[in-house]
Amino acid sequence: MKVAILAGGKGTRLSELTREVPKPMVKIGSKPILIHIINLYTKYNLKDFFILVGHKSKVIKNYFKNFKKVNQSFEYKINKTKCKITLLETGKDSMTGGRLKKLENILENDEEFMFTYGDGISNVNLKKLENFHFKHGKLVTVTAVHPIPRFGEIDIHKNRVTRFSEKKRSTKIWINGGFFILNKKFLRYIKNDSTILEREPLEKAAKKKQMFAFKHRGFWQCMDTKRDKDLLSNLLKKIKPW
Repeated sequence: MKVAILAGGKGTRLSELTREVPKPMVKIGSKPILIHIINLYTKYNLKDFFILVGHKSKVIKNYFKNFKKVNQSFEYKINKTKCKITLLETGKDSMTGGRLKKLENILENDEEFMFTYGDGISNVNLKKLENFHFKHGKLVTVTAVHPIPRFGEIDIHKNRVTRFSEKKRSTKIWINGGFFILNKKFLRYIKNDSTILEREPLEKAAKKKQMFAFKHRGFWQCMDTKRDKDLLSNLLKKIKPW
C-alpha cells in the first residue's frame, strides 16, 4: 500500500521555526519530524512514499541525497530500510485537498492508500488500522484520537470553586488524528487546488456514510507550536513513545 504525506503547508503557527524550513523538516532530536513519520510506516513494512511538497520544497529536495527530479521516484534508506520515495510537487499555495488530489493520476482505480499529515506522530497500530478499514469497506477511515487541552478546568458554584483539575486528555471528545486510509474514489470529492480537505470532502464522505473512525487511545501528538515541538523532543530523549 502506498503512503502519502502532506509536506507542503506553511506552518504559520510555528513561524519561529519555519522561517527557513517547511514544517515537516523541523527537527525532533536529530531528525526532521517527517523522517520520524516515515519510520513509523516502515515498521509495518510500508515502503512506498509520496511526499506532497509545496512551500519551501527545496529544503526537502536537498535533504534526500538521491533525489533527482520531482514526480520521479528514488531509493532512500531510513534506519537500514530501503524505501521508494517520490516528491510530488503540489504547488506553493494549494490547500490540503488540492495537494492530495495530485495523486489522482498516479493511483490505480479503486486503489487503497494511506495518508497522513507531516506534523503529527503516533504509535497507532497500522496493521489494525488496515484490517479495520477493509472490514468496513468505506472510502475513508480516519484515526480518531482524544485531544490534549491547553488549559485545566475549574467547576464553580456561586463563586466557590468546587473542583480544580489540571489539564488532562479528554476521554469524551474525538478529533481527527490523521493516519487515514483512503480509496482513490474519495479524491472525486476534491474539486481543485483551493479545496480544504477537512471541509467539504470529508464532510461529504461522512454525510454519505462513507467514513469510519478507528479509535486510537495510545500515544498521539501533533506539532502545532514550539511548545509541542519541545514536548516531542523531550519525549524522544526519555522514552520515545512512537
